[in-house]
Amino acid sequence: MMIEAQTPKLAVSLSTGLQELGLTLDESQQSLLLAYVALLEKWNKTYSLTAIREPERMVPHHLLDSLAPLAHFKAAAGARILDVGSGFGTPGIPLAIARPDWQLFLLDSNHKKTTFLRQAVVDLKLTNVTVVTERVEAFRPEAPFNVITSRAFSDLAEFAKLTRHLLAADGEWAALKGVYPHEEIALLPADVKSVGVDTLSVPGIDAERHLVHMVVA
Repeated sequence: MMIEAQTPKLAVSLSTGLQELGLTLDESQQSLLLAYVALLEKWNKTYSLTAIREPERMVPHHLLDSLAPLAHFKAAAGARILDVGSGFGTPGIPLAIARPDWQLFLLDSNHKKTTFLRQAVVDLKLTNVTVVTERVEAFRPEAPFNVITSRAFSDLAEFAKLTRHLLAADGEWAALKGVYPHEEIALLPADVKSVGVDTLSVPGIDAERHLVHMVVA
């Protein structure tokens, strides 16, 4: 059964934030996002999934922060997106709710976290999400991915190295970072190149955010 959205205050915070990001999500999608926050708050009391415990802070720090790069993802309908080190589901679950036409794969080696992810997928009825409990270097999917993303998984060189075997021939890495990663980009291996960095502004978060696009050189 759908978990009830929490308070009107949270709904307003989400709706206002989406408007500031220039994103149009219908009422059903916004309700799903708030239901995800409710689930996260509930499970967090036992499993300590995130240091952010207040739902009013989860909206900007987990929902809007995950959705801010949405318009910059180079992925068409039907795209296969891999969220590496998904943890409690960011950015994967918010992206899956916002883009039901994408296939999201949430990969994490932590059983506690993937147990939560599987329950969230069931409760939120997310038919476009697959949860995988596996170390990234051991993961061997049926098909490669159009976009591989991560949120605070590792430095860029390590991220590319560990996931190279999972990237489609014409695919790209889209790594979510805080401050502009000048040094990490400079240390990319010769066979990987950065093809652009988007500066993101996340409503409710007073901190730098960037999306780094990389491809096989």
